[in-house]
Amino acid sequence: MSRNRIRGGLAALAFLAAATAAIAHGDVAPQPMNTDALPDTGEEWLTENPYREAKAGHDVWLKAVEIGASGYTQNCARCHGLGAVSGGLAPDLRFIEAEEVGDEWYVERFRQGYTQDGVTKMPAFGDILGQKAAWAIRTYIESRPEDGALDDHADRLHAIRNELASGTVADPAALKTELESIAGEVKTASGAPVADSIAYEAARVLSDAPDSWKRAGEILTVGLSATE
Repeated sequence: MSRNRIRGGLAALAFLAAATAAIAHGDVAPQPMNTDALPDTGEEWLTENPYREAKAGHDVWLKAVEIGASGYTQNCARCHGLGAVSGGLAPDLRFIEAEEVGDEWYVERFRQGYTQDGVTKMPAFGDILGQKAAWAIRTYIESRPEDGALDDHADRLHAIRNELASGTVADPAALKTELESIAGEVKTASGAPVADSIAYEAARVLSDAPDSWKRAGEILTVGLSATE
């Protein structure tokens, strides 16, 4: 069976699970998101994510991930899990394919929500948060690493974290390059080409400035603790 078919099946199962999960999400009011920094999407709802890196460029993709992360945490994490890692009570949204077929399923649920036996299991976010917010959250979700994606690099990441935390970094440029290399090997659960991993985030902030060593070290510390 092809990888795409497997992912499509997982996505379908995720949304079927949402139809039966007894999760009282309806009592939570959607929290507004500031999406002014993102390009307009027009009034008609799209069927494909406009903020993917290949389509919108790296800077727009990165901003969408940033805004989407905040929006997800405020509006989705209660049921679907921190970092989009489900605890089992709600669908794990990371497995929705990062392609148009997955986008269509996602945006329909985002816009319409879900009600079962008169009880709102998931509110309709579309009219309240809008399309830009929808695709920002989608961009964040599909960029999440798959389970165990950093296991092979955990020891080295701990060592890099310790060096950064020491405040004495002999060659920041070399560490940045190494983190970028590690980040390039991290796979997403959705099939999206770029994973927003802790290696990626640490490399992004790391520079010759000592205060960046602290920020990069903190990113690694928090991320590694979450995997232990």
